[in-house]
Amino acid sequence: MAAAPASHALVLFGVPLLGATGENAIKLALTVGWIVGVLILSRGLRWLALRAAHKRVAFWTRQVISIVGAIALAAGVLSIWFNDPARLTTAISLVTAGVAFALQRVITAIAGYFVILRGSTFNVGDRIVMGGVRGDVISLNFMQTTIMEMGQSTGEQQDKAATWVRSRQYTGRIVTITNAKVFEEPIYNYSREMPYFWEEMHLPVPYGSDYRKAEQILIEAAQHHTEDVRELSQDVRNELQRRYELPELSAEPRVYYRLTDNWIELTVRFFTRDHGTRARKDAMSRQILQEMETASLQIASGTYAIVQMPKLQVSLESPGSSSPRTP
Repeated sequence: MAAAPASHALVLFGVPLLGATGENAIKLALTVGWIVGVLILSRGLRWLALRAAHKRVAFWTRQVISIVGAIALAAGVLSIWFNDPARLTTAISLVTAGVAFALQRVITAIAGYFVILRGSTFNVGDRIVMGGVRGDVISLNFMQTTIMEMGQSTGEQQDKAATWVRSRQYTGRIVTITNAKVFEEPIYNYSREMPYFWEEMHLPVPYGSDYRKAEQILIEAAQHHTEDVRELSQDVRNELQRRYELPELSAEPRVYYRLTDNWIELTVRFFTRDHGTRARKDAMSRQILQEMETASLQIASGTYAIVQMPKLQVSLESPGSSSPRTP
């Protein structure tokens, strides 16, 4: 194997090898070195970012490092291989056309990544619903969002990707979703603008019972277990009303009545945080049960009492007898 003196291309058995020149070998070595150097530097900076005390600071720092690293990687490789602007323009046009056709979903996912960052759709640590999956965001990259899945309340069990956990607590499954979902479905965020929301509990009370006392018990339980939330959320609610055309957002518990065929349904509506709702409702339920027992109040159930039966006539037929006997 010898090098051709005119074109400096390597020749194998008299056949010149396309692109196998000393200049290209140097470019290849520079490319490998540049890629390795950028990746090592990016990983080192991302590792340092993970040590930040605040999760949101660490999240945004890692995103900036990823974007800058990708730009530096692409710019360095292009600078090494294309020193002629005319050749660079032609190559970019051909590559862009091919990539746009073959990697449509990938391009959409990357575009979704920038929409998530630019639009502040969510951050790491936010509780969201994306692609039919509920949970906390634990990771985000150019292509995918990773969510620690949580269960669904009873009213949400019919939704797609239903889980076996009937409460908003972790199921243990880690779900990866393409960023392209931001263009296809709405993204529900429990904690971006306002890490609080309204929750409800229902209590059926029999007709004829002291429903006013039951209402008082519900209000007192809700006030006792949401006092800290109502105080902390005041500034957040004021800021939302300042930024958006919203009506006054009251955080005070309230009981609503609904008359059914079998009982009076009392619904207490209260303010709570995006995390810890099940523990709060558990504490409220325990207090409500204890107060209902103390006040000798019953909780209605789906049982039925038979108040009147029609007359029954039974005919018995004796062995060997052809006529029935009526007792």
